[in-house]
Amino acid sequence: MNKIVERIKKEFTNTPDLKIKEVKINPFKAVYVIFIETVCSSDKVNDYILKNLTLKKDADIESSIPGPNTVPLDNYDQIEFYLTNGFAIVIYNKDIIAIEVRGDLNRSITQSLREPSLLGPEDSFNENYQTNIGLIKRRIKSHTLKAEEIVMGRITKTTLSINYIDTIADEKNVKVIKEKLQKIDVDGVIDQGTIINYLESENKTVFPTIKRTERPDLAVTALLEGKIVIMMDTSPFAIILPTFLIDFINPVNDNYVKSINVGFIKLLRFFSFVMSMVTPGIYIAIINYNQETIPSSLLINFSTQRSGVPFPSIVELIMLLFICDVLRESDLRFPSNFGSAISILGALIIGDAAVNAGLVSPIAIIIASFTFITSLIFTELEINNALRYYRYLFLFFAAFFGLYGIFLCSILLLINLISLKSLNAPFFAPIAPYNKEYFFKTFLKRKDIKNTKRSQLITEKNLTRGKFS
Repeated sequence: MNKIVERIKKEFTNTPDLKIKEVKINPFKAVYVIFIETVCSSDKVNDYILKNLTLKKDADIESSIPGPNTVPLDNYDQIEFYLTNGFAIVIYNKDIIAIEVRGDLNRSITQSLREPSLLGPEDSFNENYQTNIGLIKRRIKSHTLKAEEIVMGRITKTTLSINYIDTIADEKNVKVIKEKLQKIDVDGVIDQGTIINYLESENKTVFPTIKRTERPDLAVTALLEGKIVIMMDTSPFAIILPTFLIDFINPVNDNYVKSINVGFIKLLRFFSFVMSMVTPGIYIAIINYNQETIPSSLLINFSTQRSGVPFPSIVELIMLLFICDVLRESDLRFPSNFGSAISILGALIIGDAAVNAGLVSPIAIIIASFTFITSLIFTELEINNALRYYRYLFLFFAAFFGLYGIFLCSILLLINLISLKSLNAPFFAPIAPYNKEYFFKTFLKRKDIKNTKRSQLITEKNLTRGKFS
């Protein structure tokens, strides 16, 4: 017993929050209680352990401690893991027992800031792994919900869980994810972004092929579809696999609205997705190469507006798009109190001053503003990064080849999207390949009474979702 205590002291040198307390249960016997003060609750240590040990006179230490989670340890190597995870270690003779006395180091369950809810539930994940699992199990009250835990990081020893419904999810997908995660051998896993980078390393694309969410209702919806959800301690996001492009365009809020009302909104989002990429390129192609595609009166109006601008149209538009991207980054990085002031400064003062100074034309301001506004519909950061990348690509293709360049770049975009996979599922589904069930659930929403089947793109088990009479 003394050797174990001395070894703990040696390994945790310069750790002032490590507390080692010796409790005499009789004149000849002592019990050591070891815990890390910063991750444990001193009140729980006192109530669960110290008070009961002082009243105990026999050797049955484990039965005398009323802790909610008591784990007998087989060897010394397990001590560090439990100590750093909010457990107190009780050592008596040759017995080593870990007792959960975690401190409350978590923020409360709050409303989602990145994925606001209009009509659905407003709770969101936080950094506590147990709380996040509880938010899912609060919605799925079934033993079929499974969670396979993995500890990652040689130093951080971060806990991850692969969550799925075993009667719905494809076992092959679960096995693939588990094998990929077990191959990751790094010093530390700080956030779910590290996991995503490893899981989608085979996809050399700007489009995200893995979705993350901080909303429990979206995670549960994915589980019921047969998808797999990865939860990670210290991260307020869940990772969803497989994920399709259409999942980033249509949020979960559509599930809480009547299908007849949400159909137009879905088409509007898809239109905005396309126009955010191609609008600057179409403008450049028409101005420089394909003037015959617009009426002569409108072309004369464009030429009149640009008569005093000293820069070519492509330089003018690139400059405006660059300013819009800077404004977006400023809004993201600055505190909310400053964000609106920066937007007003950039949109009103700089834009108006640039037009009055003859640096840009009013039509270029309109094109850049329309492009920027259509991209604001999408809150996913990675999707906006992908839109930005292809926006400039369409712009340069149009500058060299006109509308023919727009067509060429569209072919390249489609080839990229069709060739992508997310967990061996086609990323551009349900459009290519077409899948009726998932198409009418995401791209166009039909009545819930008709959505009785799950998509075979995700799973081949338990395809019947339910029946409505």
